[in-house]
Amino acid sequence: MKSFARWFILLLSVGVTGYGLYAYLVLPPGASVHPAMKAAYEEHPGRIVTHVAFSAFALALGPLQFFPGLRARRRLHRWLGYLYFIGVIGGGLAGFCTAFIAYGGLVARVGFGMLALVWLWTALAAINAARRRDFEAHERWAVRSFALTFAAVTLRLYMPLFFAAGFAFEDFYPVQAWLCWVPNLLFVEWVLLRRRTG
Repeated sequence: MKSFARWFILLLSVGVTGYGLYAYLVLPPGASVHPAMKAAYEEHPGRIVTHVAFSAFALALGPLQFFPGLRARRRLHRWLGYLYFIGVIGGGLAGFCTAFIAYGGLVARVGFGMLALVWLWTALAAINAARRRDFEAHERWAVRSFALTFAAVTLRLYMPLFFAAGFAFEDFYPVQAWLCWVPNLLFVEWVLLRRRTG
């Protein structure tokens, strides 16, 4: 990955982390979301705050693993990895619970629920590969995991584009439950395939 891409991903990740922590942990529950979503956030603040806090932790730490200088320091890389995966496990479990109250009906709930399950799966696969000392497989699974972590960013990047295109929130939000993560994962799979065959 080129240096510009690493820094750009880090900047976006830190920006969304800061926004998430302020919007969901500082402001009153539901204050920063669309009015149609406010009731669910006010009724279930615990699972939402837990999901945001752990996910923000993973989103802030994940990009650091793309910097060669940090990755070369094995002990630091290992500890950052453990902390990142704690964020993923906590965020994924709380995210799966939160998916049941997601705005947008069944399409959105299944989309966000699948995101949480696949996110947990890739994290556990990366941990298991590292324990087997299969570091090539570990790297592939860790990259997949971060592509799913980055869904927090892509979700927020698509939203203003849909609004600018004139779509109503209730029409595009269920689509975003899939759009925020499926293209990320497909792109990463394409990159990993090119790396193996190139």
